[in-house]
Amino acid sequence: MEVSVLNINGQETGRKVALNDAIFGIEPNDHVIYLDVKQYLANQRQGTAKAKERSEHAGSTRKLGRQKGGGGARRGDINSPLLKGGGRVFGPQPRDYGFKLNKKVKVLARKSALSYKALENAIIVVEDFNLEAPKTKDFVNITKNLKVDGKKALVVLPGINKNVYLSARNIEKAEVMSADQLNTYKVLNADVLVVAESSLKTIDNILDK
Repeated sequence: MEVSVLNINGQETGRKVALNDAIFGIEPNDHVIYLDVKQYLANQRQGTAKAKERSEHAGSTRKLGRQKGGGGARRGDINSPLLKGGGRVFGPQPRDYGFKLNKKVKVLARKSALSYKALENAIIVVEDFNLEAPKTKDFVNITKNLKVDGKKALVVLPGINKNVYLSARNIEKAEVMSADQLNTYKVLNADVLVVAESSLKTIDNILDK
């Protein structure tokens, strides 16, 4: 699949690049996409929810009433889960929600996500660019020139570019990411991928093994 290379003014440069069919032209596998997205979202969870159990509450351990004959459930001290303000039975505890996923599964998931974007013609390849200073206005002009303003745009750069990142930080629907950090969730969550030309080589090196 060939895609025209644009400059940041939205004009065609007269050149075309071929997207690697082994990455952008495979039959997407929905199940591995599901697994990879599930792992990504699980890793975002803090897992800090905590409820005090009976032994963690401050209070006397004196038994409040007799064991039998009171007409109610058997209970001991003031920290009993049966009483208001008592401990909670099997309450949430801090935990790690992450789980293991094989590297080959994650690679296939990213290839599938990129192939979906290629099928939707939602990939724009631009010449490598840089901004002289962090300016949101300059980045907004680029999105307008490329006709992606108002869309969820994921800008994929060959490496970390501080000026471009800071320029896009305040734009609600735009996100900047280096090619080596690309993941399935971010690709699928974007309406369109704006890929710098040199980023394609980085993506090939990572995914086409």
